[in-house]
Amino acid sequence: MSNNKKKGRNKLDFRSLWQDESIQKKTRITYDVIWNVILFFIIIGVVGLFFAGGVGAGYFASLVKDQPVTSEKEMKETIYNYAETSTMYFTDETEIGDVSSDLYREEVQLEQVSEHLQNAVIATEDENFGEHKGVVPKAVMRAVVQEVTNSAVKTGGSTLTQQLVKNQILTNEVSFERKAKEMLLALRVEKFLEKEEILEAYLNIVPFGRNANGQNVAGIQTAAQGIFGVNASELNLAQSAYIAGLPQSPFGYTPFNNNGSIKEKENLEDGIDRMHEVLDRMLEAEYITQAEYDEAMKFKINEETLADPKATAIGEYPAINQEVQSRAKEHIKAYLLKENGHTQEDLDKDEALQEEYATLVERELSSGGYKIHTTLDKEVYEVMNKVRDSYTENNWPWGRKQPSMQRVKKYKWILPFN
Repeated sequence: MSNNKKKGRNKLDFRSLWQDESIQKKTRITYDVIWNVILFFIIIGVVGLFFAGGVGAGYFASLVKDQPVTSEKEMKETIYNYAETSTMYFTDETEIGDVSSDLYREEVQLEQVSEHLQNAVIATEDENFGEHKGVVPKAVMRAVVQEVTNSAVKTGGSTLTQQLVKNQILTNEVSFERKAKEMLLALRVEKFLEKEEILEAYLNIVPFGRNANGQNVAGIQTAAQGIFGVNASELNLAQSAYIAGLPQSPFGYTPFNNNGSIKEKENLEDGIDRMHEVLDRMLEAEYITQAEYDEAMKFKINEETLADPKATAIGEYPAINQEVQSRAKEHIKAYLLKENGHTQEDLDKDEALQEEYATLVERELSSGGYKIHTTLDKEVYEVMNKVRDSYTENNWPWGRKQPSMQRVKKYKWILPFN
């Protein structure tokens, strides 16, 4: 059979199949089957999503079931309850020094903080701060996936609000339960506080490593003074970028050792690299211009730009420091006894209560943010010290040897309190 005859027969067969609708029926059957299969999988997928969502919601609810519902008043009291360093003063308001503490902090209002610093923190820690309601779902999901898969790269999913909750209400425990509670509370914080209030609280509580005395510091005012020797309102762009980068690793990026000395050049590099990263983010977010960025990138972190150590009360006025703190503790103890309905007689009879109040008083003095004013005249005190130091053992007046510092304190010859 020739090829032409074969082609003619194929055309006739196709025409006849089309005319009796055999092809259409077979095609329709195939199409219907495929569509039904696709529809089945779509339905399964939607049901699966709802099921997963229900399971997720149920799991979330089980994690936060023990978290009590906090009122607006309780929430604000807890958030604003951050430790603040107490300071001692001479009668003319000159500082004697800060009361010794494990953590030094001075509260500051947001309007007293450099705009560069505010922008640096937002660009670095929470670029969506102005838009979100306390939680960014996309960031949370990314963090969960990284945690489940044990990813080497951890980008984090916490907003500034969540970090505030973690530091002031919850703990640093790493668990899904703590994270769920953190998210729930962050949503409530956003309901009760304005964005400016949240940012202000965050800047007052976050740790910033060490100051030039090697002391642990928290809060932007204490960090600005302790690291660069300026107030938070005076921080320039480069200084702001450096400080804004510290919370990621406060003691890794801090420029100071625990004795107050400046780290070796190679050990400063991590903190400088972090500062450059903050500047990159600020430029990308259009908080700064290219010219400002280029100028800030030239800033050096060294002994010329960092703060000098500050004289401390315990080093410069050891006798005064001890006496003032001792008397301040008595006043604080009397106040706490009255507040709690106890008396001195109760303490005298109960050794356990004595220990409890000793701890309470110590904690209150070191972190209560007290301004302790004395009747000590700085000029008189220093003149009397000079007079004392100018005499030798053989020419001390009244035919006596020069008294020791302990004896001076005992007889209050240098501490003219009323």
